[in-house]
Amino acid sequence: MLLLQKKSKIARTAFNVLAVLATIIFGGIASTSIYQIIVDNAVFMTTIHAIFLNPLFLVTGAYIGVYMLYRFLLWTWEEK
Repeated sequence: MLLLQKKSKIARTAFNVLAVLATIIFGGIASTSIYQIIVDNAVFMTTIHAIFLNPLFLVTGAYIGVYMLYRFLLWTWEEK
């Protein structure tokens, strides 16, 4: 990601847009799951951890993690 964004402004923009979309989706899934748990009054560990069975939640969370590492590398690269 680091090298690709140095060569292409389109890639840089795409990485940022994907991160925004992933964050919105990730937050939406997390908030609706927590809301449903509160409404159902079912605060059990299995109920809370059922959110990890959602593949979209896992994919967006993984992209956010990779994106954060990319931004930290970019930040470190620009400071030297």
